[in-house]
Amino acid sequence: MFRRLVSGELFILQWKHSQSSTCLRLLSCNSVIGPDRGQDLSREERTVPTERVPSRPEKQKRVCKVILDRFDQQYGQELGPLWPSARAVLLNPGCWQYGVMLNLFSSSPVSYRAVLLNPGCWQYGVMLNRFAAVSEVKQRLQGQGFVSLLPHTDLPLNSSLPQPHPASPTQPSSIPHPTSPTQPSFIPHPGPPPPSLQCFIHPSPVRYPSPPHRQGQLKPYYLMNAASLLPVLALGVEEGDRVLDLCSAPGGKALAILQTANPALLCCNEMDPHRRDWLAKTLESFIPQSLSSTVTVSNQDGRIFGQSEAGMYDKVLLDAPCSNDRSWLFSGPGGEQHGAVRLRERARLPTLQTQLLRSALAALRPGGVAVYSTCTLSRSENQEVVEAVLNTCPGVELQDLEEELALPLQEHFTFTPLGHTPSLGLLVVPQQGQTWGPMFLSRIKRIH
Repeated sequence: MFRRLVSGELFILQWKHSQSSTCLRLLSCNSVIGPDRGQDLSREERTVPTERVPSRPEKQKRVCKVILDRFDQQYGQELGPLWPSARAVLLNPGCWQYGVMLNLFSSSPVSYRAVLLNPGCWQYGVMLNRFAAVSEVKQRLQGQGFVSLLPHTDLPLNSSLPQPHPASPTQPSSIPHPTSPTQPSFIPHPGPPPPSLQCFIHPSPVRYPSPPHRQGQLKPYYLMNAASLLPVLALGVEEGDRVLDLCSAPGGKALAILQTANPALLCCNEMDPHRRDWLAKTLESFIPQSLSSTVTVSNQDGRIFGQSEAGMYDKVLLDAPCSNDRSWLFSGPGGEQHGAVRLRERARLPTLQTQLLRSALAALRPGGVAVYSTCTLSRSENQEVVEAVLNTCPGVELQDLEEELALPLQEHFTFTPLGHTPSLGLLVVPQQGQTWGPMFLSRIKRIH
């Protein structure tokens, strides 16, 4: 269950499962709600059935020539010798690599009776259970040749658990008697585990299967382009931060943020209604209900968000709408004509991106940081947007990411030549054997 602010009303999302269908219940409440007032408000319940789409063989993608010609002209000049290899990767989806980000919120239900019959786990066994599903996935990944992208965060799954100690003979056990009428059928979920972002990658283009949906269980992992984690790492969320994900759908970066720290608030904003539904489904599939008061979903226009909530956030992530090179390169329903429409849209994107970045900086408190990211190689949507904002927004400064991210991770990612001055951000260029990206990221700090 997660809160959503839509058109002045707060909606609570709740999945309702049955044998015949899966439904999404929208519980409409008043526009102002606190964590303890939800039961006091009037609500209207609507049920919207969701259909299961049968799986079908993936169709061969057809390259859009008009967009490829534009890419050749632009990127051949901007990337120089890196473009031929990047071009070959983008044109061959079969060689794309995928990262597997573990979801530390997932767990498997444990029989209460099984716990009672195993005294050795009474002190700490329930806490170990929350790592069961993740541990199984991790072992399978390692057995198939996957390696950790971030070894410094790859902690033992029980590293933060208290050491077992014998129960005091003078104190009664806190576990109810098996015959107690108040005995629950399952151990309650023990709450969020210690944050530890863990992502596994394979040197070959091995596609790990998508996690299946199992009723009553959170999905144990999320498939993604591993370069998508770089903006989250650059954001550096800390315990108790108020975080804004300004263009949040489909939700992978929001999920990654929650794997790195326990923020006081994570506001996931998405204006587009279809993408917002996609975001809501991601949150429902990966995040426990215990975080429903921490994670909110809003639908504000990102260009004016910073005005309505000026100075309210410690960290802001802006994964901006862009000319997604991986998808735009292939024809849509209208073929070449559709490609021509996209190129016209592409020309308008830098204006939108600049407005969004200014809004993101306005939402920051003094001392806070914003990370701007895209999944395009286009200089006009990347470096030129950052440069325009730096030149027109007083009281902000660019922060260097080379030593913090590029140098430690250059074994896995191909960055544009480092040491370029001035450096307006990092650009990950897909190359043979390192097909991650495209991904651009830049971090800006608000001084006052």
